[in-house]
Amino acid sequence: MARDQIDMTPLQSRDELVAWLSAGVKPSSEFRIGTEHEKTPFTLEGHHPVPYEGAHGIGALLEGMQLLLGWEPIMERGNIIGLYDVTGGGAISLEPGGQFELSGAPVETVHQTQSELMAHLAQVREIAAPLGIGFLGLGMTPSWSRAQIPMMPKGRYKIMTNYMPKVGQYGLDMMYRTCTVQTNLDFSSEADMVKKLRVSVALQPVATALFANSPFTEGKPNGYLSFRSEIWRDTDNARAGMIPWAFEDGMGFERWVDYALDVPMYFVKRGDDYIDVSGSSFRDFFDGRNSAFPGERPTLSDWANHLSTIFPEVRLKRYLEMRGADGVPWGRLPALPAFWVGLLYDDTSLDAAWDLVKHWNAAERQALRDDVPRFGFKARIKDRYLFEIAKECLTLAHAGLRRRGRIDHLGRDESRHLEPLDQIIDSGQVPAEEMLAKFHGPWHGSVEPAYDEYAF
Repeated sequence: MARDQIDMTPLQSRDELVAWLSAGVKPSSEFRIGTEHEKTPFTLEGHHPVPYEGAHGIGALLEGMQLLLGWEPIMERGNIIGLYDVTGGGAISLEPGGQFELSGAPVETVHQTQSELMAHLAQVREIAAPLGIGFLGLGMTPSWSRAQIPMMPKGRYKIMTNYMPKVGQYGLDMMYRTCTVQTNLDFSSEADMVKKLRVSVALQPVATALFANSPFTEGKPNGYLSFRSEIWRDTDNARAGMIPWAFEDGMGFERWVDYALDVPMYFVKRGDDYIDVSGSSFRDFFDGRNSAFPGERPTLSDWANHLSTIFPEVRLKRYLEMRGADGVPWGRLPALPAFWVGLLYDDTSLDAAWDLVKHWNAAERQALRDDVPRFGFKARIKDRYLFEIAKECLTLAHAGLRRRGRIDHLGRDESRHLEPLDQIIDSGQVPAEEMLAKFHGPWHGSVEPAYDEYAF
C-alpha cells in the first residue's frame, strides 16, 4: 500500500495483532480484487533514469497528476511522494528508484481492473509525454547501472538503503532496479486464508514463469529469465521466501503474527520522522525493549507498517498479496489478477489447485522456486516440467473465471483477460525467451529497442 498507516493506539497484547489480521475476513459476496503495478520512468530522449527534482522530474509528474486527478497529495518533508484517491481508495506511490506504482482500488471484477488500468495509462501519458517521460514494462531496468539511478526523497528508503547490503547481495537491486505486478485477494475465514495461502505459495513459481520478463542487466543478457525473481533469493532471507512453516499443522493468523514478530524491523515512524531501528525485532519493541524507545510499546500503525516490510512470495495483511510476478507491458497486466482470481475465487478450481500441490514437500517447493528464475518452464518438480503445471493451472483459471460468470458490456466473461497467458503457453516460451530471441536477432545485440516495444 502506498501510505503508511496512521493509528497511534498503543498495543497491549498479542491478541490485538491477531485480531488486526483476522479483521480481514469477509463473506465471499464482498470479495474484491486489488492490483498494484510498477513501471520504470525513463527519458524519451536518451532512455535515462528520471530524477525527482526539476521541471521534467518525477516530482513535477506527480504534481501534474494531482492537478489532473484531484487526488490528495502524500507529502514528506515538503516533497510530494504520492497521491491518494479519497473516494475510490486507489493510490499512486514511488518506489526507491522512481518506479511509478499504481495501487488500484479494490474492485469487483477483472474487467474493472482493466478499465482502471486504461484510465490510469491515459492520465499518466497526458502528464508524462509533455515532460518527455516514458514508462517501461519490464521486471528490471535493462540498461542502467545502480549508480545511475536516483533515490526518491522518502525517509524509509534511506534506512533500507543502509541496511540492505548487510543482509543480502541484491537488496539494492531489488529497491532501485526492479518492477512487479501483484494482485491482492480476500478470504472468507481463517481456514480459507490458509488454503489460499498454501495454494498460492506453492504455485507462485508458475506466475514467475508466465510473467518472466527480466533477462537483461546493464545492456546484456544476465543468464536468467526472471532476474527479478533471482534477486529476491538473496535480498534478505529473514523476510522473504517460500514460508515453509505455513504448510505445517496449526497454521493460521496467530502463526503469521509469531513469524512477523521475529522479522527484523527497518524503521519506526513518529510524526514525519523515520527512526532507524533496522535489525531489531518487533517482538522486542512489543516487550518495551527497543533501544530507540525504551519502555515504549508499539502502536497499530507501527504493526501495519512493519507488516508492509515483510516480503515473502505471498504476503498476508488483511488480504493475501501475490508477489511472484515481474512487471510487464500494460496489455498483460490484467492477466495476473485474472489468473489468481480464477484459481482462488472459485471453490472448484481452488480444490483442484490444492490437489495439484498438496503432495509437494517443502524441499521440492523450494527447489522449484530456486530453479524457475533461470529455467522458466523447464524447471521441474517431482517428475513434471513446470510448463505442464502452468498449462494445467491456466485451464483451472479459465474454468474458475467462466464459473464466476462476471460479464462485461459485450457479454464476455473474465477469462478473456487470460489471452496473453494462453499465447505464452501456445508458444511454449516465457516472455523473456521471446525477448532474448529479439536481442540476438532483430535487435542486433542491443536492449535499446525495448524502450519502444515494451513501453506503456
